[in-house]
Amino acid sequence: MYTSLSADDMLRFAKMAYPDYNIYERSGFPKGYPIGSQDTADRIVLDLIQDGCYVDFVEILIRVDTKGYMGRRYAFRGLDDVISDVIQAGFSYDSTTGQFFENQSRQVTRNWGRLLEGDERQMAVMRLDIAGNSILVKENPKSSIDKAYGDLRKIVTNAVVSRLGRLWTWEGDGALAVFMLGRYSLMAIFAAMDILNEMFIYNKTGNPLNSDIKLRVSVHSGELVYSDNETKCLKADTVRKAVTLESKAAAPNSLVISESLAMSLDQALLDIFSNAKVASTEKFRIYQVNQTGE
Repeated sequence: MYTSLSADDMLRFAKMAYPDYNIYERSGFPKGYPIGSQDTADRIVLDLIQDGCYVDFVEILIRVDTKGYMGRRYAFRGLDDVISDVIQAGFSYDSTTGQFFENQSRQVTRNWGRLLEGDERQMAVMRLDIAGNSILVKENPKSSIDKAYGDLRKIVTNAVVSRLGRLWTWEGDGALAVFMLGRYSLMAIFAAMDILNEMFIYNKTGNPLNSDIKLRVSVHSGELVYSDNETKCLKADTVRKAVTLESKAAAPNSLVISESLAMSLDQALLDIFSNAKVASTEKFRIYQVNQTGE
């Protein structure tokens, strides 16, 4: 890095990944002291690794290398080696979005191996609930409930994780999943549709219960502040809106999306949803799974 950038440029890009970074506080040099390029590079890498911001920093270097910054082109020597090192450390790289995330063949964690306490990101939230859960539990043997709900969890987990999402909570009758990578809103919508359609097939072919499992699903996107504390995450406005849409607007076997999310979709996808409706002052659109034959 020090062979490709001035000390000022290194610090500028470091602060893009870590806004509060102060090399003088971390190094002990007096403020204004001219720190050499190699010492600056070594200090930045050491500090950003220690504070969990190094991968963000590498993503910024990749973006600057490919697109430039403020009209200026940069070329980083050895950047491919840096990317390889991050991948060797257990990450995968999506060249389309320029983002790293944990290698899902090794592990799947709720923070994608990336987010730290207090990190704020744009995400999509998917809320799922089993309609009539209490009746199903009352009218079916526990062994059958355990089998059916276990199968449901597998279906949900596969649909979410295969689209780079994460399950943040799983209760007896519902789940909350979040999506952050790539076109995260589309990922959430397609995961929800996949779940609904998989359950339609499951109800016809493998459901051990005496009636169908019917799901209500909602998707909304917005800012979320990450926390390891599950309760804090559930109190976020974006999460609460998704929960409200599911409980107030979704019918059994349907997906509801917020109108603000709908406005960002391509027309071809939007056409499979209803026109805008209103529930509890919230505008939404609905996608209903075809239940012909019931």
